[in-house]
Amino acid sequence: MRGPEFSWDDYFARLKPHERPLLPGSPATPDHPPALRAAYAVIGLLVSVTASLGAAFISANQANLQGALGVGPAEVAWIPVVFVMTNACMNLLLIKFRQQYGLRLFTEIFLTALVVLSAAHLFFTGFGSMLATRAVAGMAAAGLSTLGVFYLLQAFPSAHRLKGLVIGISMATLTAPIARLMSTEVLDLGDWKAFYLLELGLALICLACVFALPLPPSQRVKAFRPLDFLTFALFAPGVALLTASLGLGRVLWWTQAAWIGWALAGSIVLIAAALIIEHNRTHPLIDTSWLTGGDMIRLALSIFLVRVVLSEQTAGAVGFLTAMGVHPDQLHGLFTVIFFATVGGVATAAFTLNMDKLQKPIIVALALIAVGAYLDSHATPLTRPRDLFFSQALISFAAALFLGPALLTGFANLLKRGPHLVISFFVMFSIVQNVGGLAGSALVGSLETVRQRAHFARLVQDVDLADPLAAGRLQQLATAQGRVLLDPALRENQGVILLYQQLTQQAHVLAYNDVFLTIAAVAALTCAWVSFNYLRARRRARAAARAAATA
Repeated sequence: MRGPEFSWDDYFARLKPHERPLLPGSPATPDHPPALRAAYAVIGLLVSVTASLGAAFISANQANLQGALGVGPAEVAWIPVVFVMTNACMNLLLIKFRQQYGLRLFTEIFLTALVVLSAAHLFFTGFGSMLATRAVAGMAAAGLSTLGVFYLLQAFPSAHRLKGLVIGISMATLTAPIARLMSTEVLDLGDWKAFYLLELGLALICLACVFALPLPPSQRVKAFRPLDFLTFALFAPGVALLTASLGLGRVLWWTQAAWIGWALAGSIVLIAAALIIEHNRTHPLIDTSWLTGGDMIRLALSIFLVRVVLSEQTAGAVGFLTAMGVHPDQLHGLFTVIFFATVGGVATAAFTLNMDKLQKPIIVALALIAVGAYLDSHATPLTRPRDLFFSQALISFAAALFLGPALLTGFANLLKRGPHLVISFFVMFSIVQNVGGLAGSALVGSLETVRQRAHFARLVQDVDLADPLAAGRLQQLATAQGRVLLDPALRENQGVILLYQQLTQQAHVLAYNDVFLTIAAVAALTCAWVSFNYLRARRRARAAARAAATA
């Protein structure tokens, strides 16, 4: 560890080439003893989970939160949205903040912010204060996710350091099943106050660990330029409007709330204005010429499509089981399977990493998602969590397998062009991840709503009470109410209501099957597209190698 008597230049000179930081603002990576590596690994895992657990817990318990705050579905939908708003574009400034002011101040600010926010939840329990704290939590989570990755990088020797990067990036996929598994027990202890105490405890443990074992120092450079803040002032509100329209469009319905259209239009104007400014800068914050290259557009599109199809699990399978009347307690077995499948995917992505074949795990992940979604498309009203174990394990494994190689594909491209592109790449990666997740949930939910209405109308149209089978079913449902309803007319009315409830349930089943089949088709087409690009690039590389050998 750097002592106070050493300047950065003196410290840098003492480092071996593989121990030096790759970029300003990143910590040095000295050769640590095994015990110290293990400590860095534990802290990295703890910080990474703490960064994402709050958002995952709230997403998993929106219905409970709605009751606790006394608000409707539209209001509670804002809570995860404001988190994504602030989280999505914070890398635009955070990378330069680390480069100019160093890692220590960066660490102190964001861990202290998380502690203060967690404590604030205990005293401010209204809807407005919840929105404010979750918005700041999104910024803190962006910083803590990076901090967790830095700690995990310290846990691996130089030859295997990229494995630490893959594990750190993939840790966010573990928090969703963890939140689902622990939600019931935590809320039973003391409703939402128990969760706030848990979040505060984790934040305090992280703060103690980070101060007890700080990261090695990093190089500081003058990074901020005046126009950076103008770009951020345009770009951040643009992303916020985009996430608000995606997050609330399905809840309020796209054509029923005029502000959703205005928000989409405003986001396009603001983001376009920011990109125009950046395109004409000598030292841009976002390098538009690089991001609009063919390789980066294909990478961004593939990440976005994968994030959309991964909504099959969060908005699809869970939504389907909820519509079938499955209680959250009954989902523990399913999310246990999802947790272990995700761990397996993270381990496979990290320990089979091959920088020359990064497209292969992406192709495999897309193929697994297509298979899992197709298996789910045969659901019935009797489908229960145990029937989805295999398909959801495939999708969870694929989600964890995809994320690390996708990041490294862009990172390898970045290093070929120069480290000055790091902000552009991580901003693109973060926004595509966050917006893709919101867009996926919005598209899945909207498609299910449209198809459910269409199927319900068709089923109702096909019901003819003059048909002996339909009349017999109605009579059966009415007779079942005989013990509680003595009036024959009331029994018949109740039978009609129950029949329509069964038709509604069947319409939901058919609609979710349509959703799963659509996701399977999108995943299969994306897999074919990525495979085509991969094989074409390999064929061009072989042709170039043969030409070079001939020359």
